[in-house]
Amino acid sequence: QVQLVESGGGLVQAGGSLRLSCAASGRTFSSYTIGWFRQAPGKEREFVSTINRSGTWLTYGDSVKGRFTISRDNAKNTVYLRMNSLKPEDTAIYYCAASMVNSWQRGAYDYWGQGTQVTVAS
Repeated sequence: QVQLVESGGGLVQAGGSLRLSCAASGRTFSSYTIGWFRQAPGKEREFVSTINRSGTWLTYGDSVKGRFTISRDNAKNTVYLRMNSLKPEDTAIYYCAASMVNSWQRGAYDYWGQGTQVTVAS
């Protein structure tokens, strides 16, 4: 089992940047694929990005490609999401999640954090 805690959210102007962190507890962190998802008010939870255990497989949702970068540091039990060129439509609660399989599908993720709010002002 793994517990996940997100941090780094906040209020930023359009065009700005933020870096989110997903810190995990448990010795098995390096066994998990970690994904980022987001949910805006009144919308479905949306896939943002994911990274496999070794960091050799990365994928991004179409709406964030070229602007967001995912990375991980297994020694620190942490996954990062660097978000550049932020837009008002990026406003959402951002969640990280852990899965034993490589997938972008929400249902493949077994463990979820509580989320961190990102608000992009126009």
